[in-house]
Amino acid sequence: MTERQFQYHVDGDLVPAGEASVPIRDRGFMYGDAAFETLRAYGGDVFEWDAHADRLERTLDTLGFADAAPPREDLRARLDATLDANDLDDAYLKLSVTRGVQPGKLTPGTEVDPTVCVYVSSLPRGGRDAERVWDGPATVETVDTRRIPDEALPADAKTHNYLNGILARQDLRRGTTDSEATADESLMLDSGGAVTEGATSNLCFVDGGTLKTPDPATAPLLPGVTRRVVLDLAADAGIETKTGRYGIEAVRRADEVFLTNTTWEVRPVDSLDGREFPVGPVTADLHERFDDLVERRHYG
Repeated sequence: MTERQFQYHVDGDLVPAGEASVPIRDRGFMYGDAAFETLRAYGGDVFEWDAHADRLERTLDTLGFADAAPPREDLRARLDATLDANDLDDAYLKLSVTRGVQPGKLTPGTEVDPTVCVYVSSLPRGGRDAERVWDGPATVETVDTRRIPDEALPADAKTHNYLNGILARQDLRRGTTDSEATADESLMLDSGGAVTEGATSNLCFVDGGTLKTPDPATAPLLPGVTRRVVLDLAADAGIETKTGRYGIEAVRRADEVFLTNTTWEVRPVDSLDGREFPVGPVTADLHERFDDLVERRHYG
């Protein structure tokens, strides 16, 4: 199915992709004044919907218009309707809720009529027979762009303002003679030099059999839904897990490194700043356990 044949859900209506639009005065477009969630459907069912809905509600509460947004049951119905309209079982979905159209001034008004959009595209099957959306293990580079401090922009708010990640990805092109990035993912440090996360992923590494990942209580990062699932799987497997504040050298000295996000799921890292890593036993075990979880829940 080409993009022109897709239908998106815009403010309560299914519309062809080529006709989908929002008003130019929508605050999501003008200021990034909006919340979103990236979701994945397996076998026609949205993975970890409640966790995504919880985070969306927290972001909307941070932005100050949670009460104006449709209830989660309504939002879920729009996701399901979009999957059905496009005859998709396995898909990428993006759900956006903006503050809507208001007078063109920075201070938001108290009357909110939110704009709700669902974007969709096809993805391969997940689970034990999965075809990965990535070509192979990721190459990662530490970039100059620092993660925005919590005091400036709450890291746990997943808003349309994604310039931090965009600038981090652009860092991968600096010094090259063409537009190709030098790595698959950027790794950002905070203002104190501790590792935080990738532009679109959470970082995990294995040190002496212990799974470690930056702690959102001590570093500005968005704790992903897939990250939480992987930590739960590690606990079930008896893998020791620690969260904390880590310098880049701790990651470079690790035995294994991997990334997590909704579409990549569990993606091994084979190179960080030129240091090579194997796809080690902990990464492989968690990768398999994640596939088994998806298989049981969505294809069993």
